Amino acid sequence: MATLILVRHGRSTANTAGLLAGWTPGVALDERGAEQAAALPGRLAGVPLAAVVTSPLQRCRETLAPLLAARPELEPHTDERIGECHYGDWSGRKLAELADEPLMRIVQQHPSAAAFPGGESMRAMQARAVEAVRDWNARVEAEHGGDAVFLMCSHGDIIKSLVADALGMHLDLFQRIHVDPCSVTAVRYTPTRPFVFRLGDTGDLGSLVPRPTTPDKAVEDGGNAVVGGGAGAV
Repeated sequence: MATLILVRHGRSTANTAGLLAGWTPGVALDERGAEQAAALPGRLAGVPLAAVVTSPLQRCRETLAPLLAARPELEPHTDERIGECHYGDWSGRKLAELADEPLMRIVQQHPSAAAFPGGESMRAMQARAVEAVRDWNARVEAEHGGDAVFLMCSHGDIIKSLVADALGMHLDLFQRIHVDPCSVTAVRYTPTRPFVFRLGDTGDLGSLVPRPTTPDKAVEDGGNAVVGGGAGAV
């Protein structure tokens, strides 16, 4: 069956500001994120893409812009089901403040029970993303054959939940997964099971360097405390 390449959007202004962006409008790539996006066409050079699908949010569209410019034959499709988790009342708030919320402990340790005030549950987030992937996988295979490759540009928590599903992991374990900004994760779906053969690949080993532990430095350098992916970043 088809192979899915999942790209997390490049580093955003919300990442560097330590904010939980969610669906907040106007969140763009920062300077580093723009550099990451510019490098994406080279990293994917030689990989044929049958389709490109994106979250409707600005940071994902900006991440794909250089790739689409390099491959004008590709027409991007937008799918809201791979948009960021709806964090509701938490959207736009500082992660440092949210760390003191009782719900954050549930998000981190028992996410299958977590539902954001005024937003959606993490179970619903995963369910819609998995449905989107399965739909697009069947569509791409039907139109382009079982060896086709397609790409989706999405968000940290979405990608982590998709990886958990592909690995047969319970959603409560998905916080153990980490995907950096503009990292590439690849999953091949077969009739019997999915296979994960890339996870959070940034094209180098820089992401293995231990992260700073001070909050200010973590924000500045894009450490795990900020860029780990949505509410799982704390």
